[in-house]
Amino acid sequence: MAVASPARTTALRILGAQRRRNARARDLMRGAREMDMLGHKARSLATRLVLGVNVASGELDRRIDSFVTHASALQPRVRDALRLAAFEVLYLETPRQVAVSQGVELVRSVQPRAARMANAVLRRIADCRGEVDDAGEAVRIAASGEVRGITSAQLSMTSGYPGWLASRLLDELGECRAAAMCSCALDPAPVYVARGTAAGSATEVLSRLEGIDAEPSPTGLPGSWRLVSGARLASSGLVSSCDVAVADLSAQVVCRIAAPASGRVLEVGQGRGTKSLLLARAMDELGCEPAVAGCELVASKVRQSRDRMKRAGLSGQVSCVEFDGTRLADVSALPGELAGSFESVLVDAPCSGTGTMRRHPEIAWALDEGSLAGAPDSLSSLQSSLLAAASSRVAVGGCLVYATCSVLSCENAEVVDAFLASDAGSGFELASVMDAPGIAALPVEARSRVSAWVDERGMFRSVPTPGGPDGHFCARLVRTR
Repeated sequence: MAVASPARTTALRILGAQRRRNARARDLMRGAREMDMLGHKARSLATRLVLGVNVASGELDRRIDSFVTHASALQPRVRDALRLAAFEVLYLETPRQVAVSQGVELVRSVQPRAARMANAVLRRIADCRGEVDDAGEAVRIAASGEVRGITSAQLSMTSGYPGWLASRLLDELGECRAAAMCSCALDPAPVYVARGTAAGSATEVLSRLEGIDAEPSPTGLPGSWRLVSGARLASSGLVSSCDVAVADLSAQVVCRIAAPASGRVLEVGQGRGTKSLLLARAMDELGCEPAVAGCELVASKVRQSRDRMKRAGLSGQVSCVEFDGTRLADVSALPGELAGSFESVLVDAPCSGTGTMRRHPEIAWALDEGSLAGAPDSLSSLQSSLLAAASSRVAVGGCLVYATCSVLSCENAEVVDAFLASDAGSGFELASVMDAPGIAALPVEARSRVSAWVDERGMFRSVPTPGGPDGHFCARLVRTR
């Protein structure tokens, strides 16, 4: 009798743990001993299955429910197994017979009497593969700009995204960019690293990356590489020592936009300190002594950031304070590190994360369209509050930089425009990100690459593309009075 492969059984166990704990897939995979025991090829398959099922969960359920007589009665473990198998049948290049057989064995492993039902359901789902392939081909052609008339249904089927999200991407990004984003939705996200402040020269870091078979290639930004393989990065010590920082290429660009040629930076939404490291290095490259004051609402992240700055040798140059960014205008409440004015204020706003769904696949089906904008407790309302409060800390002549990892206008340009139309924004003007010191100082080739992501208003707007970085937004506002 056939048995399910270790990669598939590992993926199924992780999906089950994720469902029970309501945890993030990547966090579970990172800490799973079973994943470490798999060979490189098997580990890649398990990763692809776990992330893919998360991205396309709703689309997979739609297919499963259409062929199961009593879908609501399916045990959660059986549904997990059917989702995993349906994803492989519909989206991967595994031969049909193998994918169906392995799916049946997965179901048999959790509920033996459901194996016959699984065989019938998966064979009928496999009959839908042509429909998915046709949609994928149409989307890939649309991404090249050769054909127009792509539909949101085709985008949804190719990416696994909810219909409303696919429709919104089409409306806001246009056919070509929406198609490009959806065509790579189920692909692994590229791994990018940047040289840290604790590191030696770029040549030395490159040599160490080559030494762990990461196969680094330059991105065009100084001290920045894309890795073909990040499998040995964690165990190499390069990240823990802060010799390199793992950061998407678009996030690296945002930090260069926010880095001033002199003075201090206030980072609102410091998180675990990745952008703090990148800001410090960008300021150092501009000949400016790094001085970053970071505020973060989550205490555990503040502790992690402080520890990271200590390991990077930046404790005296980067502060990490637990503080609510919406209270930055309240001078009486400010801790000493956040007092006074700053030459640059970076608002790394909490957002939907729609630009990073390849890395965080739970986002697509967890998003509530109604929570994005309009309501008092919506994301855009919080983003506007943070931007208004942070603006009070910008020195005259200084810059307010607003950034998200979303591709949706209600979190990006609309928030910026609402701020500029408000009393708090009356002393600010929108300026091109290309004029930021950290971008102006780049080599011509690197500036050209950044400019490809800058719109006609001078705002940075990257969108995920096959083999390319995540979607990020960044606007630069100069205080004139």
